Amino acid sequence: MTRDRTTTDAPEACGGPTAQFSTADRAAVEPIAALVAVLVVGLALGLYAGALGDAAPDRSREAAESALDRVERATAVGGVVDPTRMRNVKVPGTAAAVELEADGERWLAASGPDAPGPPRVRSAEAVAVAERRVTVRVAPGENVRGTLRAVVWR
Repeated sequence: MTRDRTTTDAPEACGGPTAQFSTADRAAVEPIAALVAVLVVGLALGLYAGALGDAAPDRSREAAESALDRVERATAVGGVVDPTRMRNVKVPGTAAAVELEADGERWLAASGPDAPGPPRVRSAEAVAVAERRVTVRVAPGENVRGTLRAVVWR
């Protein structure tokens, strides 16, 4: 009796055993675990978006600083701010108000009809304020320390 090696019924000859899996053998995730995972991912994305928003620079603060730089260049002569030059203040592109305070006096200039008032008039959420200490000419040959403040409507 000779054996035919070309045909065999052994499973090894067909490339290995093939197993049939039932639906009970498939991997599954419990619904509670899936909900917890979705909540954790959502919370992580929310925290990331919040941190990213807080890390972004405040554009309105930059506008106030830029306006303050322009105003100081327009009103200062030799590094000393001259209050008489406040009437020439123009801040193009923004609605801004400029306030100079020194020696108990206050000078105010607005750059347009929509310009905000002094910081105490508007709410803190509505304006961006930048200020710096400057030397102010109050009389010929008399200089005092003062505060130059730019208020920009957001």
